[in-house]
Order: sequence, then C-alpha cells, then structure tokens
Amino acid sequence: MKKCSKVPAIKDIPVVIFCGGRGTRLKEETEVIPKPLVRIGERPILWHIMKIYHTQGFRNFVLLLGYKGEKIKEYFCNYMLYMSDFTLATGRSGATARYHSKPKENWHITFVETGLDTQTGGRLKKAEKYITSPVFMLTYGDGVADVDLSALLTVHRGKKRLATMSGVIPPGRFGEVLRDKGEVIAFNEKPKQSDTLINGGFFALDRNIFKELSDDPTLEFEKHVLPELAKKKQLAVYAHGGYWQCMDTVRDMELLNAEWNVGNSPWKIW
Repeated sequence: MKKCSKVPAIKDIPVVIFCGGRGTRLKEETEVIPKPLVRIGERPILWHIMKIYHTQGFRNFVLLLGYKGEKIKEYFCNYMLYMSDFTLATGRSGATARYHSKPKENWHITFVETGLDTQTGGRLKKAEKYITSPVFMLTYGDGVADVDLSALLTVHRGKKRLATMSGVIPPGRFGEVLRDKGEVIAFNEKPKQSDTLINGGFFALDRNIFKELSDDPTLEFEKHVLPELAKKKQLAVYAHGGYWQCMDTVRDMELLNAEWNVGNSPWKIW
C-alpha cells in the first residue's frame, strides 16, 4: 500500500476542473461557447461548480482549458464587469470605471492550456507543475451536486489511497463503480442500467497520482487511469447519497435550469 501525504487545510488545497471538452451533445450552445460556460440561470455552470467548492472553504482553482478556452479566460478577466454595478467615465485620457460593489468570491484561478483534442488523462498531466499541495481535488466542468467535500477528504485520508472518487446512484449511463468495504474493486466505463454506484466526478487525489499519468494526449482518465488504479487497489470511493446532476444533454440543461428557476436547486449551498 502506498502511503498518501497528510491532507493540508482546505483553503490550501487546489481544485482542478476539466474545462476542455467540446460538448458535442449541446452543439447548439457549444458552437459559440465552451460547455463550462453554458448557463444555469444567469451564470455559467462552471460558476456554480466553483461556488460549491468556495462555499466549503476552497479558493484555489486550476482550470484545464481546451475547446474555446479563450472564452473562459475572457469571462473571468471581465468578472468585475459581469458581477458589479459600476460607473464609466470617458475622456481623452481613456475610460475609467468605478465599481460600486465587489464580488463575494475570493478566488485564485490558474488557467492552463491543455490542447484542443487532448483527452482527460493528458489534460490532468499538464496541471502537474501547478500542483504543489500533497492532496488536491478534481472535478468536471459540467456537473453539480450537494456533495460534502470535507467528508470526501476524510474518506480519502482514512483510506490512504492515491485517489478517492465520489460514487452516486443516478440515471445510469456513466462509468460504474464496483466496491467492497469502501474500496473500488473494478471500474466499468460504460455500464448497463443498474442500481450500483457510478462515477460522480468529484475526486480527492494524492499528488503522487501524476506518476500514474503520461503526456500521451490520448490518455483518458476514466478509461485508462481509473481502471488501473482499481486493479492496484489505489482507488477508494465516497458514497454520496444526495443530489447529483450532470449537464450532458439538452434535456439535462433544461432540467437544471427548470430547477434553478423555481428555486429547487439542491446544489445551491451558498
């Protein structure tokens, strides 16, 4: 068994978010913007995901960019304009803005270009030089949940594995987790319909996970890395019994917006 490093304070743990996919099943939206900028209500789903983490004490984010990554950079570089009332004064010397309010979010964001068609394992490898913490979090830029991230970290610390994944019981069409006594014994990327846990997409990872990755742009975290970790008994699971929903299709997008618009959005823990 590999010895995992001590978990630091939550505020010092970085959160890595996959933001590079094309989102082909949301083509009408993603022809213009990347999938993480597709909106729930008035804000991108990426904003909702970061709020889930920030509300629970995290403030350092590493965004792994790919398809239309410049749009994500533009959104956050103009964040004050989007989130604040301001007065604009123009003149010969140029325009100056006076902001009347400031966003509540105290975020430190690193933007990493990982390639247009790089797969998730290759994208994660490119984050290595920006991760100095012995433990870090990982998630996808297209799913929300009311997951208890402190509980996820507690399981990760207790199991002493390289990776701990959240397991959920959703409408089953994702990678299926087979577990025994809190440990993953197998991982199937495309399961049949069942009532077993699937990959919920919220991870706690030891920094030594990078030794299991390579610079191969075709390396898939879900298809190649997770099954190997399970075989090596280095993949634990945290069973999340609460709300979870991805934005994988137009139907998912409509469902999330409907929940938000009527005030029934369980992931809104802020």
